[in-house]
Amino acid sequence: MTAPVAMAELWRGGLLESTHLGHAVICHADGEVVRAWGDPNAVIFPRSSCKMLQALPLVESGAAEAHGLTDRQLALSCASHSGAALHAGTVGRWLSDLNLREQDLRCGCHMPWDTEERDRLIRAGEAPCQLHNNCSGKHAGFLTLNRHLGGDAEYLEIDHPVQRAVKAAFEEVTDETSPGYGIDGCSAPNFATSLQGLARAMAFFAGARDDGGPRERAAARLARAMAAHPEMVAGEGRADTELMRAMDGVAMKMGAEAVYVAILPQKRMGIALKITDGHVPAAEAAIARLLVELGVLDAAHPATRRRLDAVQTNWRGIETGVFRTSDGFTA
Repeated sequence: MTAPVAMAELWRGGLLESTHLGHAVICHADGEVVRAWGDPNAVIFPRSSCKMLQALPLVESGAAEAHGLTDRQLALSCASHSGAALHAGTVGRWLSDLNLREQDLRCGCHMPWDTEERDRLIRAGEAPCQLHNNCSGKHAGFLTLNRHLGGDAEYLEIDHPVQRAVKAAFEEVTDETSPGYGIDGCSAPNFATSLQGLARAMAFFAGARDDGGPRERAAARLARAMAAHPEMVAGEGRADTELMRAMDGVAMKMGAEAVYVAILPQKRMGIALKITDGHVPAAEAAIARLLVELGVLDAAHPATRRRLDAVQTNWRGIETGVFRTSDGFTA
């Protein structure tokens, strides 16, 4: 196994304070590995970075079309949203259209990450509900697919028709048999794969055409929906939303424990990376560096500068250091 490589560093007082290591792969839609760092065969849990894979059966099966889902809803099905009123309200209306309720979700409750909605709940003395869960859009997609397939209410069970469809799509697009699965924060199965398999899947999305077969058309629509509605994929102030707004047609998605993927249709390339210590700012810096080097993200854009070669300041606004990508980590 090849060792992970240095990807991001924190410098303070002219000295190197911390180094974050990782693995990364860039794949072309023709299956070629364009560039790799560390071990492309490192097996990881993609966590939420693979939500577009989990949403593939929703579109490919015809369920999305049968229920009239919009691109905004499809972007939300791939989201780790902030639980803002925009997100929770959209999921609530989606469930109502299915004649379902918030209680039909199986993702669990947590306080919204969106400060405005969080503060509203606190002022009103209200508890968050499952609509605020960052994965509620994905689960609304699962419920839509479940309605189409005719499964029972427990759509997260590993042998449920919904999860069987997700696993089949996941393994076919990564072109790997998953060695196993873990349970994600939202209680859904999360299938393991290699970085190369995950990058291969993102390259498939990047090369997918509207005049291709059902799976290609589904992948093209999901990638386009994410790029067109970045506010639904994450939320204000967050890397996915800000960086997608700074680019043209690129879809990207973070996953817990510092996983990142990107879909570059104009390059017909997919990227997957993992910071081994789970440091999310390092993953944000690393993906931004690759996107800049590949010519799809402007290094001078404010969204980029907040994550790439970012100056660190303390509570008094005094500069304390700089967080940057490591020398040699370029595309």
